[in-house]
Amino acid sequence: QVQPVESGGGLVQAGGSLRLSCATSGNTLSINTIAWFRQAPGKQQRELVAHITRNNITNYKSSVKGRFTVSRDNAKNTVYLQLNSLKPDDTAVYYCAATDGETWYWGQGTQVTVSS
Repeated sequence: QVQPVESGGGLVQAGGSLRLSCATSGNTLSINTIAWFRQAPGKQQRELVAHITRNNITNYKSSVKGRFTVSRDNAKNTVYLQLNSLKPDDTAVYYCAATDGETWYWGQGTQVTVSS
């Protein structure tokens, strides 16, 4: 079992920045990938924003490339998502999820609201 807990969301003006954190606990050695998803208001599905593997390979949704950066601090069992040049379309609940290759473990989400 892995327990991800997100923090760092908030209200920011367009063009601003936020840093989200995902602290993991439990069987963290089993994790091979941690991903950030988001669910925009009124949307049914969550979309993949970025992920980072155990070997620090990263990947991003095209619309956030160059603006968002995912990184990890293994000593703290924490993954970060730096959000820069935020746009109103980035408004969503951001979820952190960790997988051991078989099961996805989800956090409770953190709200990011970008005002125009």
